[in-house]
Amino acid sequence: MQLLSFSCDQLQPSFGLLFDIDGVLVRGRNPIPAAVDAFRKLVDHTGKLQVPVVFVTNAGNCLRQARAQELSSLLGLEVSEDQVILSHSPLRMFHPFHKKCVLVSGQGPVEEIARNVGFQHVVTIEALREAFPLLDMVDHSRRPKDMPPVTVNFPTIEAVILFGEPVRWETSLQLIIDVLLSNGKPEVVPSCLPQPHIPIFACNMDLMWMAEAEIPRFGHGIFLVCLESIYKKVTGQELKYEALIGKPSIITYSFAEYLIKQQAQRLGWAGPIRRLYAIGDNPMADIYGANLYNRYLQMGHQDSVQATVHGNMFMGAALSEELPKLSKDWKATCSFTKSCESILVCTGVYGNQGEVPSDPNESITKTVFHGHRDFRFDPSLVEASYIVQDVNEAVDLVFQKEDWLRP
Repeated sequence: MQLLSFSCDQLQPSFGLLFDIDGVLVRGRNPIPAAVDAFRKLVDHTGKLQVPVVFVTNAGNCLRQARAQELSSLLGLEVSEDQVILSHSPLRMFHPFHKKCVLVSGQGPVEEIARNVGFQHVVTIEALREAFPLLDMVDHSRRPKDMPPVTVNFPTIEAVILFGEPVRWETSLQLIIDVLLSNGKPEVVPSCLPQPHIPIFACNMDLMWMAEAEIPRFGHGIFLVCLESIYKKVTGQELKYEALIGKPSIITYSFAEYLIKQQAQRLGWAGPIRRLYAIGDNPMADIYGANLYNRYLQMGHQDSVQATVHGNMFMGAALSEELPKLSKDWKATCSFTKSCESILVCTGVYGNQGEVPSDPNESITKTVFHGHRDFRFDPSLVEASYIVQDVNEAVDLVFQKEDWLRP
């Protein structure tokens, strides 16, 4: 295995690369051959990386270290966890919530994930169900046979973190709704509907994703549609999010830019990173997000970059307000990048036959909008800057645009 380190004796890059993973580098557990070819071009003859690279995925059922190890095995290079952004990674910047008691939903080591990004008081869906078994009644085989003892001194839940789609959807949907309706105290019968409800953070808005199957699979976005629909039907009110995190939110791309610049600075590349290239397979996540962030950069990080949320102005978790709160260093690094160009590959959700469509713009803009409820469908945001067959061609394209010669 080669070491994915960086070459300091070469021309210093003024651009960085953001790679999606599923549908770009892998299909399920199977690597896409073009990925290995692409990364051979990104390292020099000593195995040192020529340009800063970050892997940005909406997956969130593992720790960054585990995903980095998977990529290392896939690419034959050593990838560090500092080069991986999972859907929940930006949560580590939301310091005001880290001391609150949070309910976490998803699968995999969700409690460990929550603590890893900074949350100190974590309650899982399983722990909540164990404390209040009468709340989970859909599966008859799991109903308690005898009346369980009354749980006392259970902590009040102050926020909900949705990491990804759970295994037992009916259990998570029921218990999350219970927590929202009871203002974080599911053992108490609410006298009225809490307004506003306790804060909810949702990571990963992908409606579908590409695995080994020939057609896309349900993603966390489908679970969010269910949760939003149930809450609206039960209460008559819209479910409101404290923040939507993961692609296509601006805050995720800003965090990716921050990590790209950290890499460059750590290795002594003094010149600023002026251009980002985001390579993905999903027009509604990868392309929409890259184009939205490009619009944000083009307008000088102003508040005028927005999507519409039920008549309100929304800008990826109100980035202009959030960044000063989250990290002064983070905001300070985001002043030189001028563009974020989107490159769509045909090996995943979009055009999964591996061929560039004859009329790509028409095939994108005439499709059903699969983006999240709180993001407006803007045809220009789902039109990629470039469409290529695979990630290998994407790297070739970037090198050509940058006039970047391999050593």
